[in-house]
Amino acid sequence: MAEMRLQKFLARAGVASRRHAEALIAAGHVTVNGAVVTEMGTTVDPSADAVAVDGVPVALPEEGATFMLHKPAGFVTTMSDPQGRPTVAALMADPLAAYPALFPVGRLDADTTGLLLFTTDGELGHGLLHPRRHVDKTYLALVEGRLNDYDLRRLREGLMLDDGPTLPAGARSLVGDEARRAERLIGSDAAASGRRQRHGGKRSRAALAGKGSYVEVRLREGRKRQVRRMLEAVGHPVIALHREAFGPLELGDVPRGEARQLTDAEVAALKEFAS
Repeated sequence: MAEMRLQKFLARAGVASRRHAEALIAAGHVTVNGAVVTEMGTTVDPSADAVAVDGVPVALPEEGATFMLHKPAGFVTTMSDPQGRPTVAALMADPLAAYPALFPVGRLDADTTGLLLFTTDGELGHGLLHPRRHVDKTYLALVEGRLNDYDLRRLREGLMLDDGPTLPAGARSLVGDEARRAERLIGSDAAASGRRQRHGGKRSRAALAGKGSYVEVRLREGRKRQVRRMLEAVGHPVIALHREAFGPLELGDVPRGEARQLTDAEVAALKEFAS
């Protein structure tokens, strides 16, 4: 195998982003063949050199793999949960048996359904999430009420949240066939957001769906629960949320709760977005 820079090796192994890997090297956390290395220009041969971080051996996955999962509601995006909640790792049991180094690329909150990527390629995963890449992520939401032109303009121009202003987002209301398609994609098991009504008690998705509407939101950033917070900020809290696309990839017909491995062409397209 060809030699590569040590920070690239660490990123490919899923240890950290390249920038964080450089910080680990500079701080003396990395050894090559037993010797501490702090020089940024150091190269390693993955097939011959023994690399460790804080004494823990690090190796590249034997074979890279990237999957898309159709995440159902009710699963937290973590590989293990001390509270015993259902995790996406349970849905990925078969792929993980073949590729134990798989990890989720970002996260979807427990109530959100749709496309969640998994990869063994740390460099790809970190690149897709890097804030400077601005990789598009497309969501379909069932919201309370109907957005008017002013609401949509606020989303498109960017608005202020409690953690700062958002980047301009793509936003449009869905009607007719597009709304019916959104309803099918979100599915009957999409959980309500769990916020309280003024009179108390959880809102029922079934009770609110008839009073709500569907909207598509396309983000170029990925803050915690951002779509939900943006739509609430314009007065239309989310009832159910589904991620339809990540960068160049659409979820398509992957059944809910199942995953499929990406083709070489799909992985190449993702790498182009991440570079």
